[in-house]
Amino acid sequence: MATANMKDVKRRIKSVESTKQITKAMELVASSKLRKAKERAEKAQPFFKSLYETMCEIAGNNAIMSQYLSKNIVKTCLVVVVAGDRGLAGGFNHNVLKLATQRIEELKSQGMTVKVLPLGKKSVEYFEKRKYDIVNPLQHIAEGMTIYKSQEIADYVIGMFKYGEIGSAELIYTTLISALSQEPVHVKMLPVQGFDNKPKDKAVSLTIYDPSPEEVFDGLIPKYLNGMIYGAIVDSFAAEQAARRTAMESASDNAGEMIDSLSLLYNRARQAQITQELTEIVSGSMKK
Repeated sequence: MATANMKDVKRRIKSVESTKQITKAMELVASSKLRKAKERAEKAQPFFKSLYETMCEIAGNNAIMSQYLSKNIVKTCLVVVVAGDRGLAGGFNHNVLKLATQRIEELKSQGMTVKVLPLGKKSVEYFEKRKYDIVNPLQHIAEGMTIYKSQEIADYVIGMFKYGEIGSAELIYTTLISALSQEPVHVKMLPVQGFDNKPKDKAVSLTIYDPSPEEVFDGLIPKYLNGMIYGAIVDSFAAEQAARRTAMESASDNAGEMIDSLSLLYNRARQAQITQELTEIVSGSMKK
């Protein structure tokens, strides 16, 4: 009986050791991907910061009348939801999808019709399962995301807004606060906001815009939304890797503790077996 017990414990130890090897490897992979994702986001920031300042300058120094600034009478909102393509990342996917669901229900309570543009396998699966009105679902795009891919998404959103299919668009994703902290956030995309005032600490611009400030402003909108979507996807991917690294690190630590506990149990069973065998040997020799 003790021998059977020992075999079960030994088999269990090997199983947990195999699991620990997998979680440790996933932790290292997530760390590598996190570093690369943060580098991508940081490299894109100077260009889009300059773009934003230019748009602020145009809107602040000119009386802009743009369709992208005015509220649309169409009572349909497009919600772009960015989630992960894989699981095993703690509460990463659950938190952002929970926020998205709450926002969608809030919009519906205001009498709005909601369309969902899900980005990421987990987002697509979640909204398809719950029968939401889905448009242009995309999966497995975050890791290889480029400016050109995000521009296609931005153009799709702008097209729906320009042709009256939607009256507003919002973006929900997870931002990386630190390696140990990620937070789901919600931002408005269309109509665009934040261009009412002139950039601070800058002199009034004497730039002449041709053919007009409105035309230049409207021409920058697709690039602005592109930067917003690209930044959200890259930021979300980095947050996913950070969450997965933390989860896998915790799983590896738990596996290590379990192995120690099982090893102690195995040693006790082995010691008990040895003691029993010695007792039987001594008892047999005394009878003789």
